[in-house]
Amino acid sequence: MGRLTTHILDTANGCPGAGVAVSLYRVDGDRRERLLNTVTNDDGRCDAPLLEGDALTAGVYELDFAAGDYFAARGVRLPEPRFLDVVTLRFGIADPAAHYHVPLLVSPWSYSTYRGS
Repeated sequence: MGRLTTHILDTANGCPGAGVAVSLYRVDGDRRERLLNTVTNDDGRCDAPLLEGDALTAGVYELDFAAGDYFAARGVRLPEPRFLDVVTLRFGIADPAAHYHVPLLVSPWSYSTYRGS
């Protein structure tokens, strides 16, 4: 059964990104349909897959991570406007029967991602 998962690693502090607001969207052309809002747990993960089974279909998706709010809540001095605020990752699901893991490694100044397992 296919599923979509994510987690956040705070590379500036060497810890999981706990308490980060995450929104998932399905993208169709210029239209974004919000599918869910969630918050990461103490391990920087969501408590359940973002999508799984029949809810996971082929297509284009976006994950919005509220990284700026996370770092501000940790007391990091950030410029105004923030260099990174909401980090948006756009990715495609080609095989809805597969596991797509889309992590975010983030600091106040940079981020990266990859397709994990």
